[in-house]
Amino acid sequence: MPATLKIDFVSDVACPWCAIGLASLKTALGRLGDEVDADLHFSPFELNPDMPVDGVPLADYMSRKYGLSPEQLAQNQANIGARAAAEGFPMRMDLRTHAYNTFDAHRLLHWAQTVGNDTQLALKEALLRAYFVEGKRTSDPEVLVDAARQAGLDTARAREILASDEYAEQVRALERHYQNLGIQSVPAIIFNNRHLVSGGQPSEVFEQAIRQILAEG
Repeated sequence: MPATLKIDFVSDVACPWCAIGLASLKTALGRLGDEVDADLHFSPFELNPDMPVDGVPLADYMSRKYGLSPEQLAQNQANIGARAAAEGFPMRMDLRTHAYNTFDAHRLLHWAQTVGNDTQLALKEALLRAYFVEGKRTSDPEVLVDAARQAGLDTARAREILASDEYAEQVRALERHYQNLGIQSVPAIIFNNRHLVSGGQPSEVFEQAIRQILAEG
């Protein structure tokens, strides 16, 4: 009988290392196969909660937040793109020109989890593709509704949620919860409410960590 493993994947849909980490984690889980029954949940974290809806140019944002020059940003983007491709998630870094607000995306993800874990995963992956592969705006309601459609969700209900403040307090409460746990960067992957693996680690690191957790019981 496979061992049940609860996984809380704390992340943002505008975080490239979160996309890489998810692809890597899925590879690790695929290798483990029938050894583990993964109960995967996505929890909200906003890299930039004060980001305007229309976003800001990525070069300006990276310069202000991390002090990166245009040359350093280009090298950073190239490194991230190469790592993503190696994990089977080919990013179009040339299309990623702006950083956007992601709060509404997190509200839809919270709703999707009430429908089911597989649905939430499908929505998460659709949102990551929209931003990192297609260069779309993560704060655009039409982009969010289309991601919901791809995940098999009711688009009329998605529009209703986006037009309201539904799930806003739940998302903010979860964000505070993880901040209170000391999480300041993402991805942060918490196994069985006890074991933390931080960052977009290689699949081998995730596989080793999971095997150790399962061995410990």
